[in-house]
Amino acid sequence: AEAMPAGTPDVVVATTRPETIVADTAVAVHPDDERYKHLVGKNVILPLVGRRIPIVADEYSDPEKGSGAVKITPAHDFNDFEVGKRHGLPMISIMGPEGKLLLDPNPDFIRGVAATPELKATILEFNGVFRSAARKMIAHRLEAQGLMEKIEPHAHTVPHGDRSNAVIEPRLTDQWYVDAKTLAAPAIDAVKRGRTVFVPKNWETTYFHWMENIQPWCISRQLWWGQQIPAWYGSDGKIFVAEDDAGASALAQDHYGKAVTLKRDEDVLDTWFSSALWPFSTLGWPDHTPELARYYPTDVLVTGFDIIFFWVARMMMMGLHVMEEVPFRDVYIHPLVRDEKGQKMSKSKGNVIDPLDLIETYGADALRFTLAAMAAQGRDIKLSPARVEGYRNFATKLWNAARFAEMNQCVPRGDFDPATAKVTLNRWIAGESERALRAVSEALQAFRFNEAAGAIYHFVWHVYCDWYLELIKPILAGNDAEAAAETRAMAAFVLDRALKLLHPFMPFVTEELWAKRALEAEASGSFLMLAPWPEPLGLENALADAEIGWLIKLISEVRSVRAEMNVPAGAKVPLLIAGAGEETKARVARHGETLLRLARLDTLDFGKPPRGAIQIVLDEATLALPLAGIIDIDAEQKRLKREMDKVGSELKQLNAKLSNEKFVSRAPEHVVEEQRERKVEAEAIAAKLDQALKRLEAAL
Repeated sequence: AEAMPAGTPDVVVATTRPETIVADTAVAVHPDDERYKHLVGKNVILPLVGRRIPIVADEYSDPEKGSGAVKITPAHDFNDFEVGKRHGLPMISIMGPEGKLLLDPNPDFIRGVAATPELKATILEFNGVFRSAARKMIAHRLEAQGLMEKIEPHAHTVPHGDRSNAVIEPRLTDQWYVDAKTLAAPAIDAVKRGRTVFVPKNWETTYFHWMENIQPWCISRQLWWGQQIPAWYGSDGKIFVAEDDAGASALAQDHYGKAVTLKRDEDVLDTWFSSALWPFSTLGWPDHTPELARYYPTDVLVTGFDIIFFWVARMMMMGLHVMEEVPFRDVYIHPLVRDEKGQKMSKSKGNVIDPLDLIETYGADALRFTLAAMAAQGRDIKLSPARVEGYRNFATKLWNAARFAEMNQCVPRGDFDPATAKVTLNRWIAGESERALRAVSEALQAFRFNEAAGAIYHFVWHVYCDWYLELIKPILAGNDAEAAAETRAMAAFVLDRALKLLHPFMPFVTEELWAKRALEAEASGSFLMLAPWPEPLGLENALADAEIGWLIKLISEVRSVRAEMNVPAGAKVPLLIAGAGEETKARVARHGETLLRLARLDTLDFGKPPRGAIQIVLDEATLALPLAGIIDIDAEQKRLKREMDKVGSELKQLNAKLSNEKFVSRAPEHVVEEQRERKVEAEAIAAKLDQALKRLEAAL
């Protein structure tokens, strides 16, 4: 590069790092910046040092920032390092490990620079000075020499350590690297070909982004703990890589022709390098053990999205390189657990929920089920103690169901075949258990754990406990011994099936109940965790489904109307059925006592609905509840209208908030989400009130 002609104006550069100016090796300008085009390729003299450095054209320089010319310090700035590589610039490190300027001794710093009084003064004044102090001292000296054009405030990003919060200083050191790009190619191909599948699949985009833009991987760390780098140095710097000291010594003896003393590299391997070997190193590798043959590759890796690159990608690279096979078939990326408002937990916010506290209060099963039930793919979990408490109540419900079975001698029978059941209720619950088995199994296969948890929850609580156990009470207490025996066997069969389906979610309570039931059956049963997963037995029965479905719907509709109309819980009401077909009449005859008991009916007859009766349509029939003498219909109508007005007002306010762009964009995310949830709840309440009001108006 040429020197600039005498009289050429100085080149003004902007910097936030005056302490590194003594390590500059170029000035960069944008190739399209007309102000500097004529200077590209020329040299300038670096103040305080006297080093001649070139002006280079590089798109890193932003013509709109500062003067448009930027100093380049490849050894102490990440971006400058890349510019230095592109232009083949010298990389002069002037910072020691303690953050002090290291100018003497420093052969790179003085190479090619005349030993002028200015250089000597710079070394004398700044050598050994901490970078923070050097920043002010160098700025002061530049100002004293008339080389400072101006100082102005400037906001910019400064990297800090996540634990120490200290400013991170880029500096050049010798490190060990892995050619990650070569290792990444097979790992990218394996996911593209479906040999390994991410669930949810959208996380493959994150994986590909990292892998396709991967840089050489620095695997050496200057720490006191870890797996030491397997490299030894001879006195002349020759490197010997081996598995152990003996191997390195043998290599050195071959090289030097005699035994020599070697020094092992003090660095340790990056934690993620060691972790990348985990899928096979834990199974006895490099030996060919039975465990390695049996368990590699594994089926599923469950992990968080934040370590897809740090761990998942590196296990993929290492597994394919070392074992020539992917380490796992599926990668399930689980959601982040946040607090009940949707905020990330942190000690500084004081919103951390300690799982041990929840376990102590509600039990491990309740917490485990909560996390599974809320683990919808692509959505973070909003964890609250109230949700855990709700699932603790579910465990209590299950325990009480098992106690009911015990008290009524519903014990497992080895000779019982559920397909031979004759009682309609038993054929129905067998089919319901079949549907629950299918729903849970399919959801687990698809990693939709929330759907699997929801399916078994609904079956245990709302089908088995709420309906089946309630409906079979008259059979167990009745005189038909054959029906009672079948019902006891079916109740036990379905309960055992439910325990198996629930075991992955609530292992402790289900294992305990399984052991107790084995004792009741006088069997030596093995652990539930070792029991086979239930197999479909083709137990669904359309006729039983239709009949029991009709029964449940009728009772539910009557209960719903009673609740909507504020009918006192202890009051029994008459029910009239109009337009009933022969099948409906036969069902009423078979289940009349059950309808009277569970719907809290005074009478159950067929006939024309009287004026003022609340009407419900069920299949071809119309159900009529004459409530005129039980509730004040006019007062009830006014109450419902008041409730409607109140909910309508709330909905109006919520809609106004959520349609306000400023509120949605500026309010915290959890606040906006809370308003949306309130709107959904209010809309549901409004719909129920509207239905109840229309029923009342139709009765008048």
